[in-house]
Amino acid sequence: MDPTALLVVRCQLGEREALAELVRTWHTQLWNYARRMAGDAETADELTQETWVAVLRGLPKLRTPEKFAPWLFTIARRTLANRLRAQYATRAEPVAEPVGEHDDPLDRVELLAGLADLPLLEREVLVLFHVHDLSLQECAEVVGVPAGTVKSRLFRARRMLRDAMVERGYGR
Repeated sequence: MDPTALLVVRCQLGEREALAELVRTWHTQLWNYARRMAGDAETADELTQETWVAVLRGLPKLRTPEKFAPWLFTIARRTLANRLRAQYATRAEPVAEPVGEHDDPLDRVELLAGLADLPLLEREVLVLFHVHDLSLQECAEVVGVPAGTVKSRLFRARRMLRDAMVERGYGR
């Protein structure tokens, strides 16, 4: 059994230390996903917190502990979608901040800016696949589309990101 699945089972059995370890293990990856999808650190903090609350509520019902990662990112995706729906309903514009203290080194700022310019669907699969190392099938589970659609979105996202980077003067 993989270490995360074991932590999930221990959490389901009520071990508080296992829960703390699970959060320590996955918090940074979850926050980075939220940051890249939401565009700013403050919103990422809020989305991450909301996601952990939903995880705590749903953890006892998780039947396949070995699928924790796709389950976690599915919850994060729903949390983000709910936030975006609320913003659009109130006609609030999402605010993008410049790269903050939690982000990658300065030599990756342009890459992150290019990533932020991608449409949400393409950005999402690129982040899940390349940043969080989810398999095509796991990405498909998170996004709720067939693996072939994930492949198409990845291809399109890579091309769009490459074009954006070339336009900014990189990769010539």
